Amino acid sequence: MTRSKMFKTGMVTVAAAALFGAGVLTGKNTYHEPTSILHVVTVQWTPEATPEQQQQTLDGIKAMAAEIPGIKNIWIKPVRVQPREYNAAFALEFEDKAAAERYAEHPAHLAWKKLYDPIHKESRSQQITN
Repeated sequence: MTRSKMFKTGMVTVAAAALFGAGVLTGKNTYHEPTSILHVVTVQWTPEATPEQQQQTLDGIKAMAAEIPGIKNIWIKPVRVQPREYNAAFALEFEDKAAAERYAEHPAHLAWKKLYDPIHKESRSQQITN
């Protein structure tokens, strides 16, 4: 094999290895570990809670989020709710721990609870961060 042919073969091999490596790197899943706080709630409505009251309460989350500083995002359409006897779920994302703490006593949250408390039998909530 001539020196020129060996050089070309070597270059093709290097190019193929680089292409393979680029494919592996671009195929790798990336993720983030935000420092925001997720407040996730699952709800079991009372038997007396009407669909209108339930929807008003969920819509109230949007109004509350618009008023309370530090709420970044909300989720109000559950895909799956557990335990099975629970009927709804929602989540709030807070900028930081201070925002989550402000939420608890904020007048907009206290007003929303006047809608929520009478029509939920039980709820479970978790707060999660990194």
